[in-house]
Amino acid sequence: MSAKTEQILEDLKSLTLIEVSDLVEKLEETFGIDASQVSAGVVMAGGPAVAAPAEEAKTEFDVILAEAPPADKKLGVLKIVRTLTGLGLKEAKDLVESAPKTIKEKVSKAEADTMKKELEEAGGKITLK
Repeated sequence: MSAKTEQILEDLKSLTLIEVSDLVEKLEETFGIDASQVSAGVVMAGGPAVAAPAEEAKTEFDVILAEAPPADKKLGVLKIVRTLTGLGLKEAKDLVESAPKTIKEKVSKAEADTMKKELEEAGGKITLK
């Protein structure tokens, strides 16, 4: 590849999903093309493939214990973690004390929100990704 092509590629890697979406729209307008009609081989190398994971991320979430709860809240969080995960006492204790840790992966939005609410009410700090 030429230096110019390599620079363009590096610039593309640093774009956010919104910027990639805007870029695709501008390319479609400028060159009179429809990116949704491009063959699969080209899509994998181009911007539209980057937008696909964003759609998946909207339906599946990871529930993450962001930080270990304070000592007075640890027992409540521990009980909720055991209930949600089915872990034994030692495994749940290790998970809670070694935060940030993922509690559950690839759960629905509704389930993730319910888990977050329960854990936060018990004193945990939760993030959804």
